[in-house]
Amino acid sequence: MPKTDLATLALADRWMPRLAELGARVRDALRASLAGQDLERGSAVLRDGEGDTIFAIDVDAERILLELAERWGRSDPFTLVAEGIEPATGLLVGRGEPQARLIVDPIDGTRGLMFDKRSAWCLAAVAPESGAATRLTQVACAHMTELPTTRHGRVDELWARRGEATRGRRLELASGAAREFTPRPSRATDLRHGFATVCSFFQGGKELTARIDEDLIGAAIGGWDHRKAEVYTDQYISSGGQLAELALGRDRFVLDIRPLVHRAMGYAGSLCSKPYDLCTVLVAQQAGCIVLAPDGAQLDAPLDTTTNLAFAGYANQVLADRLAPLVRATLARHGLLT
Repeated sequence: MPKTDLATLALADRWMPRLAELGARVRDALRASLAGQDLERGSAVLRDGEGDTIFAIDVDAERILLELAERWGRSDPFTLVAEGIEPATGLLVGRGEPQARLIVDPIDGTRGLMFDKRSAWCLAAVAPESGAATRLTQVACAHMTELPTTRHGRVDELWARRGEATRGRRLELASGAAREFTPRPSRATDLRHGFATVCSFFQGGKELTARIDEDLIGAAIGGWDHRKAEVYTDQYISSGGQLAELALGRDRFVLDIRPLVHRAMGYAGSLCSKPYDLCTVLVAQQAGCIVLAPDGAQLDAPLDTTTNLAFAGYANQVLADRLAPLVRATLARHGLLT
């Protein structure tokens, strides 16, 4: 792995325990809340932000984030970027010149969790502060904490520092026992009998997305055998969760092209992944996954709450080498790339 400068390493060392604390606090608060709350109450809409909708379940997480941010800022001023936190360009926390930019999605995967269907994730990452010019590729460290449903018995945490291998921790919720582990992405070199997903979560663009899905996956496996189910899809409404599935070896490929599809359809604004949804991409990358823009370029964006992001995630370099040209060609054939 490339060497990381000492200042970035020091920043990561200082912030990683804080990111872990945030995730644990949010996880514990949501477990208590979900245990005593009916589904209709937790899924109530409180407000619509520029980037996404804020549901009742989000409020506890936002309160915890602001409480911890105020404490951290007393000794270490920083800029906080999160959906629903004003200003959208980043909130200065503490007094003095900020040295870091913290970007957070306290609950990524709200919709699945608020109906007690599937885990969400608390995502947090820190980069050296460069104001509005701070980029996703400058993230020094990232941490993601699984936020379980009421039926879960164990949960995962994943984290990475730039230049170091990703690590994980599996926690038994009943006993508190935990063990660390090294995430292992799939070593498969094709998609047959594995999970490969082209994202199609919400209405708007499903027909075009389905045509692309059929063309792309069919080409990737050399044609369909209609008698068999050879490639599986997992519409996990959590970008962070999808990165975790790649890093943990459960998924081989994921493609989210919502911004490209919506642009082709003439939508001026649409619900897509934002930088806070993908702020922990370092976790997947340092585990050995390849996560790129759909055209094969480096995945990058300002650390803000408004930029729409498309991405292609591959479990390993071999899959990326084989599939990335197919992704580019398929998207170009459907008019999404020039």
